[in-house]
Amino acid sequence: MDKVDRDKWDEVLTISTEPIQRRAGVWARGAHLPLLALAVASVAGCGATVDQRGNLPETDKLAEIHPGTTTRDQVVKILGTPSSTGAFDEKNWFYISRKTQQFAFLSPEVLDQQVYVVRFDGNGVVASVDRKDLQDGRDIEPVPGATPAPGRELTFIEQVLGNLGRFNKSGGGSGEPEAKAPGPNPNRNE
Repeated sequence: MDKVDRDKWDEVLTISTEPIQRRAGVWARGAHLPLLALAVASVAGCGATVDQRGNLPETDKLAEIHPGTTTRDQVVKILGTPSSTGAFDEKNWFYISRKTQQFAFLSPEVLDQQVYVVRFDGNGVVASVDRKDLQDGRDIEPVPGATPAPGRELTFIEQVLGNLGRFNKSGGGSGEPEAKAPGPNPNRNE
């Protein structure tokens, strides 16, 4: 068997391990820390956020509301003020709770929604208490466009030219005295 020359073998080992040692030195000096922090921040930013909005009344509090006998003032004392009331009358009170989940910049997804509707009669006495959940909700399509307003729409140039003579000439800083309002002045002795 041939003997391997020990000096040549040491030279081969030294050459082959030198780039590895150099790369390990760069990582050991902390050059990877900014990259690692960026990666962690990127992943953390993509985590889901869960938001709980609104406050539902407790079931034992709802049991204290009796249709036909409980008044509006008593409902406020038992459940607190409602999250919302009817748009056109105060006969419907809504206690609303909603839980949503959102990933990064995407639109939030509704996980749970509960609404308690307290309806009052004409005398301010509770007529009914209903519970609605996410399955009872309906999507609505808003009508695109804007409501027309009476009057004439002015172009940009008409607006600029129309405003030329409308401002006070003194401007407050020109040094000229301001115009006095007609009528008695309480600071003057007349």
